[in-house]
Amino acid sequence: MHTSRTTTTVIVGAGQAGLAMSRCLTERSIDHVILERGEVADSWRHERWDSLRLLSPNWQSRLPGYRYEGDDPDGYMTMPEIIGYLSGYAAVAAAPVQTNTTVTSVATSHDEGYVVTTNNGQWKARTVVLASGAYNLANVPALADRLPRGTASVTPLHYRNPAQLDEGDVLVVGASASGIQLALEIQASGRQVTLAVGGHVRMPRVYRGMDIMWWLDAAGVLDERYDQVDDIVRARKLPTFQLVGSPSRATIDLNDLQRRGVKVVGRLAGITSDGCAQFSGSLRNQCELADLKMNRLLDGIDAWAVRNGLDDETERPHRFGPTSVEASPTLSVDLNAGVRTVVWATGYRPDYSWLDLPVVDRKGRICHDGGVTDSAGLYVLGARFLRRRKSTFIDGVGDDARDLSAHMAGYLDRLAARR
Repeated sequence: MHTSRTTTTVIVGAGQAGLAMSRCLTERSIDHVILERGEVADSWRHERWDSLRLLSPNWQSRLPGYRYEGDDPDGYMTMPEIIGYLSGYAAVAAAPVQTNTTVTSVATSHDEGYVVTTNNGQWKARTVVLASGAYNLANVPALADRLPRGTASVTPLHYRNPAQLDEGDVLVVGASASGIQLALEIQASGRQVTLAVGGHVRMPRVYRGMDIMWWLDAAGVLDERYDQVDDIVRARKLPTFQLVGSPSRATIDLNDLQRRGVKVVGRLAGITSDGCAQFSGSLRNQCELADLKMNRLLDGIDAWAVRNGLDDETERPHRFGPTSVEASPTLSVDLNAGVRTVVWATGYRPDYSWLDLPVVDRKGRICHDGGVTDSAGLYVLGARFLRRRKSTFIDGVGDDARDLSAHMAGYLDRLAARR
């Protein structure tokens, strides 16, 4: 028979966000438990494709009290390396993780605080941190239901490698980080890939001899706070950087993919009743806008380098050629004529179906102010642009966790003072 236990804080999720929060709470002597549905770093173990590497270089893997200490700081961790890194962090921090514990409900208690129900019993806590991740569910558009019979539908959460796909052509929908990586890998397997391109953030892997993430980190771009941008709702919806982590540090953009044989088309706009995929005619505009924004970013980096005396210490500024777009891009493809698989690289969304609290909007997203919800003592961590642009990077959850643990400490002090 399961018992009910009590702690000050329950953290849901033992990925980088939950582990970072645990370390910060330990430093503040706030007792807590981490409830994890599987193992430490479970999403990295079971919901990533085989060849995936981090988009950020290894030196940027920094968590509270812990950082990458390997011999390849400029490389990009593979999935086994990420799992080992996070498992090592949990061990060093002595994180109080309860594995194989699935949270089925978080609700308010009859007194102050929360009741967290799991498959292994209940926990009562004054505060709860939702660190279960921002990538729980694939955000597949409704028009996927219109795919013709015999055309497989795959998401990055279930894709592992090209060998699992049927022989035949592949349509990849979405050209952010996941989309370009999968298009590259699947094309290299001998299948013809068509890539449907909507809004995207073009980014060089290396600029002026340094990884682009070095520039974004050094110049403070990734540290921009959520309360410093004009439209945080829009900022949280922006596509991820169009980057690939590889030993060669190669820039993989739409030009490179086209040189490798990938056919580039506009945003997927619809699928007809007879199985014809229709694409927007805005491909050129989307690419020109991405080129413009990239060059504005590089202009900003150049200006920062001058102001900080780095202009003569790094390679000279240079620009990348515009994205190549056909004079008359393809506007439709008959999915019955050779396309055997559609890969939906259309983003992700969190799963809060187990949250029995009025803090979720109609699209299933947590309503919060920098991770602080309207339900006193309930926090969210690891969401996109939570408090900083880098919030979903391993390097970003630490600063967010420090901020939220400080807020929580103040909240608990106020509770104690009322007693």
